[in-house]
Amino acid sequence: MAKTIGIGAAGKISVGLVEDNRVIASIPRAGGISGGDPGSEVVRGEIEMLSMSMLNLPMEELVKTLAGMVRSLCMEHDASPVAAGMCFPGIIRDGVVEESPNLRQAKGANLRRMLSRALESLGMPLPVSVCNDADATATGIAAQRGQLEKFIRVWTLGQGVGFGRYPHSPGPCEGGHTVVSVDPKEAYCGCGGRGHLEGIVGHRAMRLRFLDLEPEEVFANARQGDQRCADFELLWHRALAAGSATSVHLDGPGKFFITGPNARFVRAGVLSQYLQEMVTMSPLQGSVFEVIPANEDLAILGAAVNAESREESS
Repeated sequence: MAKTIGIGAAGKISVGLVEDNRVIASIPRAGGISGGDPGSEVVRGEIEMLSMSMLNLPMEELVKTLAGMVRSLCMEHDASPVAAGMCFPGIIRDGVVEESPNLRQAKGANLRRMLSRALESLGMPLPVSVCNDADATATGIAAQRGQLEKFIRVWTLGQGVGFGRYPHSPGPCEGGHTVVSVDPKEAYCGCGGRGHLEGIVGHRAMRLRFLDLEPEEVFANARQGDQRCADFELLWHRALAAGSATSVHLDGPGKFFITGPNARFVRAGVLSQYLQEMVTMSPLQGSVFEVIPANEDLAILGAAVNAESREESS
């Protein structure tokens, strides 16, 4: 079977080798990568530092590092992939980052061209595709579960809020910026817009709202009876339910997957209750939520499947 490279560059950097809709090898892993040029050796600690520095890292440096990781992984496994797929947060069209509110230095970057040239300079001329990270996660879920013929929706909860669909929609599909409040004081979204879902549910937004508490402390305090935190926990769930209700009213009912680092805060029962209050027309009822623990392989798999499908259709 043909092998494909998948690259996740949203929140945490990860690179994987995909075959037959499964990740067969990836970076990071315990002990890093052995073999290859000494200067290109990648260890877990370096990956963690790279992931944390993404907010300030120039795109040229990021892409060059990713290309080196791809080369190291392929050398380690003596692999000759047929294509490379990358996922990145923001509005992506034709491989270009048109907007990425939480990674502003990425705006305008032609990631497809940059990665293609970086790989070619390392002796790896490959077709490259770039897609939104949440869309890649939706594709990864579909591929992992053998449901590539079904409509998949997923919320990715991290620094921001992503909304992924499979099959992909031709529109921007920035569901994290769905307006869920008309309160003009709700201005915590990274894009600057008011009343956005991400301005309530996003990690960055929560840190701005609670300057004295980390998000995990907010939810812990809510369970211990702190009224301010308890009120916010309900607002957080109501906002996520409102974003989901908007999707239901546009695309119909179904299953919503929720994943990412902050999916751990989700109380599915509360979320379902709020959704039922917001969606009352009988033909639109019946949606459910499934929480999936954060898993880097989903984005890797989705990016690779997207790249492989583009390669087959070209």
